[in-house]
Amino acid sequence: MHARRERRPTVQNGWSREIQALLTLLETVRMNMNSGICLFQEIFPMSLIPHFRNLLCRRLSLFGLSAIARTASLSARAGLAAQQAEAGDPRPVILVASTTASPALDSASPAPVVSAQSHSASGPAPQNQPEQSAQGDSTGKQTKRILGIVPNFRAVSADEKLPPETIKEKFISATQDSFDYSSIFVPAVIAAYNMDKRATPEFHQGAAGYARYFWHSAVDQTSENYLVEFIFPTLTREDSRYYTLGHGGFLKRTGYALSRAVVTRSNSGAETFNVSEVFGAGAAAGISNLYFPSAARSLGNTGSGWGLDIGIDAGAFWFREFWPDINRRVLRNKYSDSPTQK
Repeated sequence: MHARRERRPTVQNGWSREIQALLTLLETVRMNMNSGICLFQEIFPMSLIPHFRNLLCRRLSLFGLSAIARTASLSARAGLAAQQAEAGDPRPVILVASTTASPALDSASPAPVVSAQSHSASGPAPQNQPEQSAQGDSTGKQTKRILGIVPNFRAVSADEKLPPETIKEKFISATQDSFDYSSIFVPAVIAAYNMDKRATPEFHQGAAGYARYFWHSAVDQTSENYLVEFIFPTLTREDSRYYTLGHGGFLKRTGYALSRAVVTRSNSGAETFNVSEVFGAGAAAGISNLYFPSAARSLGNTGSGWGLDIGIDAGAFWFREFWPDINRRVLRNKYSDSPTQK
């Protein structure tokens, strides 16, 4: 009985030759690292050089890209840290780098990703920028004079908060409205109107007649100013100033302005019935009977003068309400208060 011989596979030129050549190369490199590259071409057969060269190139490429990515990440982090130190920003730099390579030999390697989150090298953006001032252009900004002439001392700008009006301020306000250089305009217009209508025939016509109409109108205006702006507000503790609404539609603001003839503020800031305007104008109309001719001293004339005084004041309130809009939109803020303007 013949002994069974174990058949071994015949070693063919193929992977067994590659393995044998690789072992020889590793042994040679271990013994002489410097001459390993030169021996690489002597040991390997020419048919194996392209295959091993491609394998080695892939590995070296992956290693090189990984090293470059890590170096770039560290360099960027160091540079950004230095920039933040110069700008005084205490927040740390956050860097994320990916150097993961696919282990597969024949697969493409994903490109490394490097991302950085930091502030600009020029430093943080400027803060606390100066806000644009809109006070000069805002709706409801009053001036001391209308058109630079007409007294507007009692008008308060929209949304402006003021302390209660003192007795001295009330007296000064009445005096300014009565004896300002522009205070002759309203009496002059009323005198011309009354003279044209021959409201008081005893005054006659011509220059002498106009002079009589004028001084009577001027006294009417002065007595009403002191009664409405000083005497009655002091007694009733009312604020005789006009507080501009400054917002809302035309009808709303018109209604507000005209209503100020019967509604005002108290010294505490609450709205109240305008005793000073209503009864102050009535008292002024009654006092006028003392210096008008006896023929003009009638209840009808007194009531007419009373209503005229309240109507003029209501019209003045309306014009004060919209004067800031006229000055801003039509006149382009031509009239504004200077520090020395009275």
